[in-house]
Amino acid sequence: MTELEAGLEAVLFAAGDAVPVERLAAALETSRGALLEAADALANLYDFENRGIMLLRLADKLQLCSRPLYAQAARRVTESRRPPSLSPAALEVLTIIAYRQPVTRAFIDQLRGVDSGGTVSGLLEKELIEEAGRMDVPGRPILYRTTDAFLRTFSLKSLEELPALPALEENEQLELTAQDGAGREPESNPSDGTE
Repeated sequence: MTELEAGLEAVLFAAGDAVPVERLAAALETSRGALLEAADALANLYDFENRGIMLLRLADKLQLCSRPLYAQAARRVTESRRPPSLSPAALEVLTIIAYRQPVTRAFIDQLRGVDSGGTVSGLLEKELIEEAGRMDVPGRPILYRTTDAFLRTFSLKSLEELPALPALEENEQLELTAQDGAGREPESNPSDGTE
């Protein structure tokens, strides 16, 4: 193990959470490329030696975590309860946010045809989604997006790993296109003259 790999391991262990690659490179006084090479070497070492920990890359962050094989034992030791499973409504809302983010609650409600306030609040509490600013329209509704916890929960490295959506029928595509404006920021803002 190189000094950089050992330093990366120590910093990630101490952090206990996902850390941006740029922040790690600055802390370890190295380049982004060298840091990512060290991260790959560490991940391969953990895999080769079948260690109880693994190095995860979540979008542009790195994190040390327990291997899923040992999750039950780790939960028993830390006395943490198994996280509650997500209801069908929560999975539906989470799917909408994951594929169409950032979105407003009004957009989610419109796609689902029911009020999603309670479900959105539950997903916020579970830290699977977070606020992503406000839309620049009257009322300034809150925009929501998924979090790193969402990626970890569904074993994804990035949103690009989400499975492709099934093809829509022509009438469904037209309906979705008509509703699209409810969850997206407008292309231009007539009040400030930008386009």
